[in-house]
Amino acid sequence: MLHRKAYDKFVAWKNSGEKTALCVIGARQIGKTTLIRKFGEENYVHFIEVNFVTDPGAAKIFDGSLDADTLITNLSAYTRKPMEPGQTLVLFDEVQECPEVRTAIKFLVEDGRFDYIESGSLLGVRHKEVRSYPVGFEEIYRMYPMDLEEYLWANGVQQATVDYLRRCFETGTPVSQAVHDTMNKLFFSYIVVGGMPEVVQTYVDTHDIAKVVAKQNEILELYRLDIAKYAEDSDKPKIRAIFDAIPAQLNEKNRRFFLNRVDPNGRQLRYANSFEWLAQAGVALPCYNVTAPQPPLQLNEKHSLFKLFMGDVGLLCAACMENVQFAILQGDLSINMGSILENVMAQQLRCNGLNLHFFDAKKYGELDFVVQNGLHVELIEVKSGKDYKKHPSLDKVLAVGEWKTEKAYVLCPGNVEIADGVTYLPWYMTMFLQPAHLPKEMKYEVDLSGLGV
Repeated sequence: MLHRKAYDKFVAWKNSGEKTALCVIGARQIGKTTLIRKFGEENYVHFIEVNFVTDPGAAKIFDGSLDADTLITNLSAYTRKPMEPGQTLVLFDEVQECPEVRTAIKFLVEDGRFDYIESGSLLGVRHKEVRSYPVGFEEIYRMYPMDLEEYLWANGVQQATVDYLRRCFETGTPVSQAVHDTMNKLFFSYIVVGGMPEVVQTYVDTHDIAKVVAKQNEILELYRLDIAKYAEDSDKPKIRAIFDAIPAQLNEKNRRFFLNRVDPNGRQLRYANSFEWLAQAGVALPCYNVTAPQPPLQLNEKHSLFKLFMGDVGLLCAACMENVQFAILQGDLSINMGSILENVMAQQLRCNGLNLHFFDAKKYGELDFVVQNGLHVELIEVKSGKDYKKHPSLDKVLAVGEWKTEKAYVLCPGNVEIADGVTYLPWYMTMFLQPAHLPKEMKYEVDLSGLGV
């Protein structure tokens, strides 16, 4: 089975000693249920799964009183499965179909006899249906499609190789040419295959790109069906139009999403909920412009100026309908690789835990990504050609004295190199651009002696 980093998160949650339910959210088909099922079966004596899509009648468990004893009695009677305190994990799957679960989970967690994981694909877009959120009793964890490192594992790349690449990244040492060439080929295949687990498994088993694309088109159609099923009636046409327009809009020179190309009479305010729906469903990744590349970036966001990336780069390739797959696999950069490269970088940065922003101003030009790492800002340019050392916009921003930036990266086809304050990294090393870890404890106490206390 494909190894996922989320599995380690599940184990850490179980061993943390903090009694909360784990609420796993993310787009459909990214492997949430399969991974939770594996975790439950390997780490508990008893694993109980309740799926509110395949078994709509299961919602009756939450009819009536929501006290723990009643809920557990209903649950055990409905599932007819043994429940041993301290040895049982209960998965409530597709909980968007039964919002009452989110209200009831507080009482189940307080009871403390069993562990609970909730999972759903559209929880963010159906939040209005939840009567009361279990604040303090539920830990939200967002899953994404498989990132590049997970994809490498699936394709047989040994951890020792990944560790070697990480050392090159950390020390600024060029990667050996043989490894660099192989990694570029793997990176190109990741662009085409993407990170949807079923698609990745199809590629690993068959290496048949036709089968890969067929699976991807099935997922794209499933997303469209979700829009038809779950979106508000008044928003369905707008959401579908935006979703279908993402590939073409990314193909524009500056990648920005222009609403007037979807609806000539459209207004940003009227479409705001539609963009938010796609982001909350996990199928699109918004990247907002900032007025200045300075922290805190979220306070500098301009929501009227943004890029909209696909949640999975493989789905973007499938949606392009241009048969770009074989050209990419051969490393043919004569096609318009800019949009596809930016999408895969956006996807990886988001998987790493970094929020997406870009900077664009007439005086300076455009920077593809600006990310905040702790209290610092890092600048990222994505280059597809051999002239990757030409980056006038990056140079102009770095020359602004009052703008303090921690690091500047150029992601490019070349090898690792540091020159003139800029770090050049091969595309595949984006997987190492991760946020700094916060300390486990940040204690602070004010000395009150000055108050005569």
